[in-house]
Amino acid sequence: MEYETIQVVQAYAYWFITLLLVVLLYAYIYHLYKSQRSGKIDYEKYARLALDDELNDRLIEKRNNQDKKKES
Repeated sequence: MEYETIQVVQAYAYWFITLLLVVLLYAYIYHLYKSQRSGKIDYEKYARLALDDELNDRLIEKRNNQDKKKES
């Protein structure tokens, strides 16, 4: 292939990947918004996770120990 053809292919690939990543980002943001709105997950609880990271701080959510096969 000629150099100009490679540049054109690179340009189209760049725009395609950029558009794909933008669509994926907006889909992820919509998923987070929908989960927060429906009450499935409360992301505001996790907002202070970086600040409340001491060992004696209150837990964000209780741990579920239903699976007895796990060692931890």
